[in-house]
Amino acid sequence: MPITDDDELAAILDLDTVAVVGCSSTPGKDAHEIPRYLLDHGYDVVPVNPTADEVFDRRAYDSLADVEAEIDIVNVFRPSDEVSGIVDDALDRDDADVIWTQLGIRDPEATQRAEDAGRQVVEDKCMKVEHQRLG
Repeated sequence: MPITDDDELAAILDLDTVAVVGCSSTPGKDAHEIPRYLLDHGYDVVPVNPTADEVFDRRAYDSLADVEAEIDIVNVFRPSDEVSGIVDDALDRDDADVIWTQLGIRDPEATQRAEDAGRQVVEDKCMKVEHQRLG
């Protein structure tokens, strides 16, 4: 079951490094504005976008596999049908203990695989909204 408990969500929101898969370089898009909010509120945001070289003056990586830094949270801004592959990429890493899909993004099978592998999953919730609500 994806995490919905406020105490567990608050503990996740205390983590530092967020790889944002689908992070957009286009201001005005949720996939740009929400990571910008996270960056402005002290998170270390790692953009993952194969079509951008930089986002927020930070290197944008082509995939999770290319990210050299330790990742706490994989925040997904891609369509639901891409979640399975992103979860596979996250499971290939020794870090990335949390997989968080944004509003409207779900894949119950991928969620189950991630949970079976010992990862925490937050599904169909906005990190910004939860940060504001619980902060």
